[in-house]
Amino acid sequence: MPMTDPIADMLTRIRNAQSSEKKSVAMPASKLKSAIAQVLKDEGYIEDFAVREGEGKPQLEIGLKYYAGRPVIERLERVSKPGLRVYKGRDDIPRVMNGLGVAILSTSRGVMTDRKARADGVGGEVLCIVA
Repeated sequence: MPMTDPIADMLTRIRNAQSSEKKSVAMPASKLKSAIAQVLKDEGYIEDFAVREGEGKPQLEIGLKYYAGRPVIERLERVSKPGLRVYKGRDDIPRVMNGLGVAILSTSRGVMTDRKARADGVGGEVLCIVA
């Protein structure tokens, strides 16, 4: 049976791996998941990520990051869901914890953070928030 929300599955795998203090987590790869992982890496929430070609489908492996024994990612939530998509214009993009956190958006110019979307003057689908 096909997965209905692969992004929510990705975020749940990251949350579960961090709660059990794993060094890395693997999941089925896609271009959107890789783009989200790139944003997480650029913002310093994960160590690194790689797409591994193996038997069958490629796997996305994400290296998790900890500081003083605690996960760097404290909050990771899906905003736009398959049943209720959340789109925001450039003036309505949410601020996460007054700028301390990051909202990840899918825009016409690619997947980016809320700060970059505001600077570029574009809106889009709010995929998730990270703090």
